[in-house]
Amino acid sequence: MQKNFTFDGSISREVLNNYLSRAVTHCGLGYDNDVYSDTFEDDLRMLKNEGAKFIGRAAYVWHHSVPDREGFAFAKKRLARGHEIDPEFIFQACVFECIYRPFVSRTPVPAYVFEAFGLVPEDRCFSFDAMKLSGEPDDVWGMPQTATPDITRTEAQMWFFYRAAEYIKAGCEAIHLGQVCRIGREDPDFICWKLVIDKIRRFASIHARRHYVLIDAHTLGWLRQDDTMFDYNAFPIRLKEIPDKPMQCVCEEEYLDSMFNPRDGLCRPFLVEFDNFGRSAFPGIPDPSSHFAWGYDEITWFSKCDADYRTQFLNYITDWVNERYPEGWVQMPSRRCLAGGSRYNYSANTRSDACPHGWSDEETIKSVFGRT
Repeated sequence: MQKNFTFDGSISREVLNNYLSRAVTHCGLGYDNDVYSDTFEDDLRMLKNEGAKFIGRAAYVWHHSVPDREGFAFAKKRLARGHEIDPEFIFQACVFECIYRPFVSRTPVPAYVFEAFGLVPEDRCFSFDAMKLSGEPDDVWGMPQTATPDITRTEAQMWFFYRAAEYIKAGCEAIHLGQVCRIGREDPDFICWKLVIDKIRRFASIHARRHYVLIDAHTLGWLRQDDTMFDYNAFPIRLKEIPDKPMQCVCEEEYLDSMFNPRDGLCRPFLVEFDNFGRSAFPGIPDPSSHFAWGYDEITWFSKCDADYRTQFLNYITDWVNERYPEGWVQMPSRRCLAGGSRYNYSANTRSDACPHGWSDEETIKSVFGRT
């Protein structure tokens, strides 16, 4: 079925849902920390072949990266090549809840960022200490010199605006803002978040390819129909293990903190994604009370399933979500980092000389997209 993917200056609910219905998570078109795709052209071939339109996490930094000047230039070059393949692609960038002192402290603050906040430009870099959440140790994300930014601090607001603006200039038309409730722990009414997001949207209205940027975050339990701050919500799937069927999982309403409940699942379009967050101390052992799936994060679990079960599961979860939530969509796994193993990333590409390590799930994803 032919779908409409046209927008400029604003996006209709229909077109938004059309894009979300063709969403994949594909890390590494731009820099993913300092790791990027070594199968770039085959990745683009796959995305076009599948019918993907929304390319999630195409560019981001978690803790460290190459210098920003190089990173954004590289992302711009790769996204431009992607738009040669399909001008309707939306590439998403992420500005996450993790800041890393050495990276932040060597990143200059551009004059336009000071000016956007009514400040006189200075010749300086961003300040880690001026933006971090007070009371947290400097290793909160499992490595030294990391912290969570506090969105009530002007320096953190400038950081989020700057990174979003540079990604928009590089060709991104969607920004994911991570765990906004944690970043906004001191901003319970989201007053500061609204200020930052308003600045991002105004910047996008001038500089974005189609004069609009989709903005989402992990906002479980907060997003409501009358809110206009985010376009849609996104959250991990939260898989429930079947203890007597090794490595098999199901979806269940009201399970843990999933989107699958009337409060969250029916209030706004949403994506559920195969998340990555590590593995437990007991890989291969089921624990329905934990967020792990058989001891693994969701994408690592998926990568360890055999090919037939992966096909079965992608069809199962698509039907399960679509039958219950008219505007709920599964973000298909395309390229995402794994918790251990011989490969840093799972890749859905059909295995070939161009991608010898592919999991060969692209034709399944193409089939799923073709019927939703």
